[in-house]
Amino acid sequence: MLKVQNLKKYFGGVKAVDDCSFEVNERTITALIGPNGAGKSTVFNLISGLLNPDSGKIIFTNSNITGLKPEEISNLGISRLFQQTKLFNNLTVKENLFLAFDNEDTKFFKNLFRVNRISKKKQEKIKEMLKLVDMEKFENQLTRDLSYGQKRLIELLRTILNPHKFLILDEPVAGVTPKLREKIGEILQKLENQGETILLIEHDMNFTLKLADIVVVMEKGRVIAQGKPEEIRNNPRVLDAYLGE
Repeated sequence: MLKVQNLKKYFGGVKAVDDCSFEVNERTITALIGPNGAGKSTVFNLISGLLNPDSGKIIFTNSNITGLKPEEISNLGISRLFQQTKLFNNLTVKENLFLAFDNEDTKFFKNLFRVNRISKKKQEKIKEMLKLVDMEKFENQLTRDLSYGQKRLIELLRTILNPHKFLILDEPVAGVTPKLREKIGEILQKLENQGETILLIEHDMNFTLKLADIVVVMEKGRVIAQGKPEEIRNNPRVLDAYLGE
């Protein structure tokens, strides 16, 4: 579904991404891991159009999306969860989720001023998603009053509700409790079973190696290993990269 081919991105003399290549197959969970400064988030920013590469290609469903604007990439079907929450704190949980249904700017602003006109189908979908994370009773609560973990769940739900073919998740369990970590893992596994394709960055190795089908390891902007979790777990080069950190 996604092919990253010889991607390079330099910031001055720093090689943030240096000849990076990997693929994400349809209906799988692929994890992009590596020590701090490996270039993982830069790769995500290149895929989602926040940055333009210096060279290389990004192919999504057989189309070259290299250098497209973020909104164009979103409209093609890539939905991203960011490290930092981007919820509207003055809107309720239900209103924040409702805005995720349309990713075109004109529809977004139209919906922003018509948040009370929610179709029955969309209301049912929102209730279904909130039930998935045991947050049905919070649908009318302002998001500014939620805990960090609750906000993270709502951000994840909004990413899932956004019309998409492919999910890219930047540290979905960073800063959340072990119980919530387990819940998010169950949600992602369920999504894969339903046919979703997911690429994620995560520093929690136990979470990642338990969940992912394929693991891609980066160090200093380059891919140094890729394979199944059991192949990565004891890879000497991977261990050296993490121990060196």
